[in-house]
Amino acid sequence: KEKVLMGKNFNWNKWTRKTHYWGSFVVLFPVLIIIVTGIFLQLKKDVEWIQPKTTTGQISNNPSISFEQILNISKTIKEAEINSWDDIDRIDVRPDKGISKIRSNNQWEIQIDNQTKEILSVEYRRSDMIESIHDGSFFTDYVKFGWFFPTAILLIFMSISGIYMFL
Repeated sequence: KEKVLMGKNFNWNKWTRKTHYWGSFVVLFPVLIIIVTGIFLQLKKDVEWIQPKTTTGQISNNPSISFEQILNISKTIKEAEINSWDDIDRIDVRPDKGISKIRSNNQWEIQIDNQTKEILSVEYRRSDMIESIHDGSFFTDYVKFGWFFPTAILLIFMSISGIYMFL
């Protein structure tokens, strides 16, 4: 199993064991973060603490609410801290559910009936923050690309070395 590499004896089995051993130590913390947040993301549709349940309004293929009305209604929700379009991250119009979901920049979600213009739900949405922790972007680009990305590459090599050791 030993080969000569650059004038030195090279033991492939020893190298894969060491790589696998030290690699597992290096990736331990990021992998734990990825696993825990991944579990939360798997449950986001089932646990309202993570992501608010989607309500249902009066269903119509032709919503009678305008974007200006959505903005004005959203401004009345103190928690969302919406004063202008700049404070809104996104609007998700769902004609099949009869609602519009407004997500503010501070992660509060408002659900408004598209016909009656009634506020159906105001809840804090944690799923986007959990997702940003999951991919490392919550921290900094340095952590995302300098820690989480190399962890993914190292996991590939560890998988290959693990399969090699198993065989």
